[in-house]
Amino acid sequence: MDFNTSIVLNNGVQIPVLGLGTYLATGKEAYDASLFALQYGYRHIDSAAFYKNEKEIGQAVEDSGVKRDEIFVTTKLWNSDQGYDSALRAFEKSLNNFGFDYIDLYLIHWPLTGKRKDSWKALERIYEEKLARSIGISNYIIRHIEQLKTYANVMPVVNQVEFNPFLYQKELQEYCEENEIFIEAYTPLTRRKKFKDPVLRELAGKYGKTVAQILIRWALQIHTIVLPKSVNRERITENANIFDFEISEDDMAKLNNLNEDYRITWDPSNEL
Repeated sequence: MDFNTSIVLNNGVQIPVLGLGTYLATGKEAYDASLFALQYGYRHIDSAAFYKNEKEIGQAVEDSGVKRDEIFVTTKLWNSDQGYDSALRAFEKSLNNFGFDYIDLYLIHWPLTGKRKDSWKALERIYEEKLARSIGISNYIIRHIEQLKTYANVMPVVNQVEFNPFLYQKELQEYCEENEIFIEAYTPLTRRKKFKDPVLRELAGKYGKTVAQILIRWALQIHTIVLPKSVNRERITENANIFDFEISEDDMAKLNNLNEDYRITWDPSNEL
């Protein structure tokens, strides 16, 4: 595994295992972070309409000098745009924001009660028209995916969820694997809220790495696609330098045992 490692999704499309998260990055900050990441070697950027940074990321892609077909860009359908016609309009707006001819991956951002089916049907149309190379979901729990299976003609390629050792959603990951859906891990660094954990600090010292690098490496070894967010050049670089070591099985077990269902963001279980 190295910086250029990709995995093959259930529709044959390849996605880099490491991406740049961009939540809360807007304006020049989003542009600068995305441009630096692309120039450093990242080839995967995760965005969303809700993040309000699609235009800046699109401009960074154009200015990077990297060919568009070498960069994997994700964006997401926000709650206020869910529904069939509104989802189609929202996608067109996102496409125009980026200035792209297509999106690599388009996700339903949230399993909104009463809107998921119509939204998914819109995504299937977008996929069939080859405007998105892949479609998927975000923040879905098992019962949401079970419902989706009753009406989907195209299965999602990924489920992007909050995922780190302190929210190790093992049952969800195993279920997704059985259905050929990859987990994408957002908030893999716990927004630094768990950086003082003694196990993390011990392993960082043992491997000569930072706590952030231990968390990202864990996410890769647990077979997720990982999306650490930063706008800081040093941390963007640091987050990518995780391919020169491997966490042992014993130490992975220590990390796996940190789970405490600790959520930093939203809990989707209340969506019917």
